[in-house]
Amino acid sequence: MQPPPSDDKGVLPHDHPGIVADDLVIRRISEQFIVNDPRSGGRRISSMAYRESSTGHGGMSVDLERLILEAGIDPRVFATTPRWIGSVYFEAGQIRSLGCRIGYDPSPDNPYHGEVWLGASKASRSLQLAAVWSVPIPEVSP
Repeated sequence: MQPPPSDDKGVLPHDHPGIVADDLVIRRISEQFIVNDPRSGGRRISSMAYRESSTGHGGMSVDLERLILEAGIDPRVFATTPRWIGSVYFEAGQIRSLGCRIGYDPSPDNPYHGEVWLGASKASRSLQLAAVWSVPIPEVSP
């Protein structure tokens, strides 16, 4: 995949042409993103899981499934660790339809890493509603 644009703070927000509409974008979920839901009496993923980071250029960290598959790795195994106990996914086209950008942001420990820049404040809630389990967490709603 073509290297992303960057500056001294890291990868710049961009919409990478190598990420196509039907590519799946994986968001890892940790226990820190799980909250009690008084309405349902169960647990759910917090809205914090669908927000941008406050570091660098502020993207929401994701994994790009197609790159993981091309490397011959099972995306569900790759995205699950003791810290990241579950994951959800979205289609890239769906993310872009919300006014967000998706970029490639490889790192030495994760060459399949990307970022989603939300742009619109309502995109976070829309992502939460659109999330589909990749690796479900028992008794937790997306």
